[in-house]
Amino acid sequence: MATASLESDRDPERDERDAAVSPGWYVLVYRIPSEPTRLRATAWRRLKSLGAVYLQNSVAALPASPAAERALRKLQHEIVAMPGTAVLMKSSVLVGESNVLAIFQAARTDEYEEIVDRCTGFLAELQKEYEKKHFSYAELEENEVDYTKLANWFEKVKTRDEFVAPGRSEAEAAIKECETALEEYAARVYAEEPEGH
Repeated sequence: MATASLESDRDPERDERDAAVSPGWYVLVYRIPSEPTRLRATAWRRLKSLGAVYLQNSVAALPASPAAERALRKLQHEIVAMPGTAVLMKSSVLVGESNVLAIFQAARTDEYEEIVDRCTGFLAELQKEYEKKHFSYAELEENEVDYTKLANWFEKVKTRDEFVAPGRSEAEAAIKECETALEEYAARVYAEEPEGH
């Protein structure tokens, strides 16, 4: 699990400004037995899927919202049942708010970059279909499934992107490009495939 550094040059004015924008944070502090390792992996995956960021090992934060509270309360309950220990707190950052925001923004930007990379791969796969002259309904269906996964993933990241992280517009444009390319491919399939097949 990645550990984020909270050390930086102090800028009290920036901290005050960021604190005014921040909704506050839910912080989950937990401990899970080292064996079996799947228990730790389960908690890590769940936190990652929620968009939580690690402030240090076993200390994860999410911007405060009713949905975040519900999800973290559920995870806290599951961790205690593993059996582990977990404390869920609502907090505001007295000093270093900009650092916490930067960690959160960087996590979303990384996700957006991964989406753009996957979109590039999707477009390359469509290009291969053209090169191989694969214009069938089966191929179209496979590509539709892949596009739907990309679009759903983007929507999940966008939903947890509380502060509009850098990279969102690029990812949105990449998804739109994939949608357009898929529509063009579908039109070609419709033109190539005889009706009734």
